[in-house]
Amino acid sequence: MIEITNLSQAFEDNIVLSNLTLTVQEGQTTVIIGRSGAGKSVFLKCIVGILRPDSGSIKINGVEVTTLPEKEYNKIRKDIGMVFQGGALFDSLNVGENVSFFLDEFSNLDASVIKAKVSDSLALVGLKGIEKMMTAQLSGGMKKRVSLARVLCMEPRIILYDEPTTGVDPITADAINNLIVELSHKLKVTSIVVTHDMNSAYKIADSIAMFYHGQIIAQGTPDEIRQTNHPIVKQFIHGEAHGPITDGEQLVFGHAK
Repeated sequence: MIEITNLSQAFEDNIVLSNLTLTVQEGQTTVIIGRSGAGKSVFLKCIVGILRPDSGSIKINGVEVTTLPEKEYNKIRKDIGMVFQGGALFDSLNVGENVSFFLDEFSNLDASVIKAKVSDSLALVGLKGIEKMMTAQLSGGMKKRVSLARVLCMEPRIILYDEPTTGVDPITADAINNLIVELSHKLKVTSIVVTHDMNSAYKIADSIAMFYHGQIIAQGTPDEIRQTNHPIVKQFIHGEAHGPITDGEQLVFGHAK
């Protein structure tokens, strides 16, 4: 479904992605892990076209998208939904209006059809009947689920998640993980999930890839990553600092450099 080859992106002298290559299989969930600044969020933005990479190839369902004009890219984007870390809901709109936003703006569907889609999408994320609530009335976990309902309303083939369990309690995080797994099985969507939460990664992933300095240093099934002997990967998944690390220091094989 998604094939990335030699993808590179830099901001002035800061190299964020460096000849990164990754294939995401249709209908599977690929989890991206790695320390802050490893290029994970930039990677998602390159896929959806918010950023155009400096070089390399991104093929979505066989179509090279890096060189597409915006009008043509928009056709591809209709098949891609993105769940942002903070939810990215509109405070001035109620839940129903947030969920229906893209259909209201970019489709010619009848209002009754959109209303039914909103109801079905909220039901899928366990929030049936809250259309009239304002975003200020929602908990952090509810905001994330409303954000996901907005994506589901578009009926995407691909869903990108940026830190879906950040900022919520462990029980809510587990509920979100269960939801991601359920949607994958029920709707057969292809998912890429960026997370620091290894419990989430192990639970939802078909494949896990670790980013380090803009490259993939390890990739495998959850069991393969859990049992890895790679020192940098082991350090990350076990959350071991191996001594105080100051800003700007680089971790190499468990030690500050």
